[in-house]
Amino acid sequence: MGVHIDITGLRPERIAVVISPLAELGMALHALSEPAHHPGLQAWVTGVTARLDPHLADRMCEADFLWRTTFSDLFLACAGVPGRTALPGGTLAEELDLLDKLSDEQFVAAALEFTCALPYDVPGRGPLTDEGLRRRSLELAAARGPRQMLFTERLLTDPPLTRAWLRQFLQDCDEAFFAEAWSRLRHQLAADARLKTDLLRHKGLGEALTSVSSAVTLDEAAGRISVDKLGDGRTTTGDGGLLLIPTSLGRPHLMVLHRHGWQPVLHYPVGSPAWAAPPTVEQLALRMTALSHPVRMRMCRHLARSAYTTGELAQVHGMTAPEISRHLGVLKKACLITTHRRGRYVLHQLDVTVVARLGSDFLEGILR
Repeated sequence: MGVHIDITGLRPERIAVVISPLAELGMALHALSEPAHHPGLQAWVTGVTARLDPHLADRMCEADFLWRTTFSDLFLACAGVPGRTALPGGTLAEELDLLDKLSDEQFVAAALEFTCALPYDVPGRGPLTDEGLRRRSLELAAARGPRQMLFTERLLTDPPLTRAWLRQFLQDCDEAFFAEAWSRLRHQLAADARLKTDLLRHKGLGEALTSVSSAVTLDEAAGRISVDKLGDGRTTTGDGGLLLIPTSLGRPHLMVLHRHGWQPVLHYPVGSPAWAAPPTVEQLALRMTALSHPVRMRMCRHLARSAYTTGELAQVHGMTAPEISRHLGVLKKACLITTHRRGRYVLHQLDVTVVARLGSDFLEGILR
């Protein structure tokens, strides 16, 4: 499980850490649409929402599936420019010009990603040329709601009109709230990009990826980057490049663009206080499974209050010591309990900090 990027033959000069105003605008729209994902942005979201023009807010709802249901690759348009080596523009206007360079087929496929009907990391025809995919996209859009249906119909019927609508909408968002936010955020993002670039130059890709997230690993022997995420995906840099793009508004989302034929992108969060390294998806599954058993739940009630020996737990729960040991083994493998020796006794206790963090770890794991 996870997303894997084949970087065989990737030249160091083809790896770039760059900031992107368009990508950050996409994250801003997501935070405004899904504030529960971003409790640290509550004050900013409240302030923007309070002064937002009602007409712009209504337009924001019209196509919110581009940034709420999915993170549309349209906000990483540079990755789809032919040649697979383009960099984001220095300004939002330059990035919107890059968005205009995408073909209608690319634009429509990226916009309809929310329907989950189209090929993503494998080659395939799109709904503009495949009547079956067109019908399927419309069916799935209809299931999402009337706004999604109307947008999809307009998109499939007149892509240029929809593209012009989106460009104007993003420009209006920039004027209404994003330009002010970007004037503050871009300095922090540029500083992080410089730091990662220095790591790339002096310590190599592995160190740079480690500084991005503990969920990102490099297997140099296999020539592969792996990102620990729920879901599967594969892509390759081929004769193109690799982009690392930081976001200040994106935590906890760690996104990987792995669309077939596009340049791979790691879009990673920065700027929050140091958190404990998030558990892997496998660790998270182990912890959820370990706590789902009724006997282990009752054991945790005692272990949360004090340290107990195996014999004491066996007596309390009316079970044999080997039975208790097996349950303790499951909890220990999931890193939910600590064990220490006092003389000839081995004492076990619940790691309350880990358990207390489980809810946020689960949320981060499924949103990553």
